[in-house]
Amino acid sequence: MAGLIDDAPAPETCDLLIVGGGINGAGIARDAAGRGLSVLLVEQEDLASHTSSASTKLIHGGLRYLEYYEFRLVREALIERERLLGMAPHIIWPLAFVLPQMNSPRPAWLVRLGLFLYDHLGGRKKLPATRTVNLARSPLGNGMKPGAKTAFVYSDCWVEDSRLVVLNARDAAERGARIETRTRLVSAQRDGALWKAEIAGPDGTRTVMARGLVNAAGPWVEDVLQRAASASQDRGVRLIKGSHIVVPKLYEGDHAFLLQNPDRRVVFAIPYEHDYTLVGTTDEPWEGLPGKAQISPEETDYLCETVRRYFARQIQPQDVVWSYAGIRPLYDDHAANASAVTRDYVLDLDGGNGQAPLLSVFGGKITTYRKLAEHAMEKLVPFYPGAKGDWTAGADLPGGDIPDDDFEAFARRLAADHPALPSTLLTRLARAYGTRAKAILGTAQSIDALGTDFGGGLTQAEVDYLADQEWARSAEDVLYRRSKLGLHVPPGTAEAVEAYLAGRTRPIP
Repeated sequence: MAGLIDDAPAPETCDLLIVGGGINGAGIARDAAGRGLSVLLVEQEDLASHTSSASTKLIHGGLRYLEYYEFRLVREALIERERLLGMAPHIIWPLAFVLPQMNSPRPAWLVRLGLFLYDHLGGRKKLPATRTVNLARSPLGNGMKPGAKTAFVYSDCWVEDSRLVVLNARDAAERGARIETRTRLVSAQRDGALWKAEIAGPDGTRTVMARGLVNAAGPWVEDVLQRAASASQDRGVRLIKGSHIVVPKLYEGDHAFLLQNPDRRVVFAIPYEHDYTLVGTTDEPWEGLPGKAQISPEETDYLCETVRRYFARQIQPQDVVWSYAGIRPLYDDHAANASAVTRDYVLDLDGGNGQAPLLSVFGGKITTYRKLAEHAMEKLVPFYPGAKGDWTAGADLPGGDIPDDDFEAFARRLAADHPALPSTLLTRLARAYGTRAKAILGTAQSIDALGTDFGGGLTQAEVDYLADQEWARSAEDVLYRRSKLGLHVPPGTAEAVEAYLAGRTRPIP
């Protein structure tokens, strides 16, 4: 028996075990791997399967946070906004927001003052400054109810949120990190200067030894703390549900709207997937355990009422073609209402003096994920004397190395290289994958060369790429997180994709 024990393989080891495959976990994995650390990231479901795919899909400073005097957060977010725009111009692009003063609970002078601060707080360089328009005479007012006049037009950015997560994970993997989805942390305990963690995945349960542990589990952050023996638990998380609806297009144009409600909350109306308008979000306390969230009838009514207040098209709940909801794991600052809870983040470091570190992430927003990761590594690098310094500011994400950040010119070149392929397909692939669209298209000069056509522009070549390079394992991964093709494909596509994925070999990226 002793001989058998002596012959047992030693547990695998890594510098950093990261729990959570949302934007914060993926961002920290990328940053750490680029500093030369060995990284293992585990995610119990799919990458971006909850909060990070349920955002309003904006890279923005958070104009409304100025009302709560969150000046540091807004400034940091505004600086990051332009940084991220340069790092991923395929999945992030500028978006004009129209802020009508009809139905406004705030005087125009106060709104304009806030926009002045918004324009100047973060050293804006790439995006246009705020301007004033008369919606009665401007095409920006199309689709609105009669009576709309003064409006302010300011700029922020759109982001494909779940793709941002995947691209951070992809970059981390190319720098040496291991990304394991459908894998959860069972337990962890300190073993001297290491963490001894049990993780369970598709191939069973195994032990991992890690020099440091990062708890980036989002809504499950407290659950992970309970699984980590001896971890400090003096921080709290407040769960807030945010829901969105997708309705047939409310207006023509590429601009968005920021709508003010009588309760002083704001709702966005944003062009979505060509044929639709995305409307959201809500702020509702989540009292139960973390899990899959769904919009409530009351939230749907609230968003529909907001639309009816401003737009000529009087939508009803039955007009909603799709909805989604997510739980935001905000740091509990004991604010009186959900809308006022801080969106800033808190990084709690437990360990030191010979103990292996545990870093827990509370709060945060998608715009500041890169800075959050940088701050997280600032807290962890003392435990890794050989780690390299900061590097992510301005480092392109996969596919983002578009010459001169000129997406339109890149898209034209891609179309010229594949003249026989549908222009809608090429534009979508350029937007989703940037320069890596070439890995899907290869030398294809016909749609047949891309393999099985699953419908809606989804081909076998793209599904293979998503499975081989982006950890897609199900039809939902493909149709609603790696893309939004679920809104466009014909009946039967999901089942066909599911069957195809089940029947192919699944290499680990």
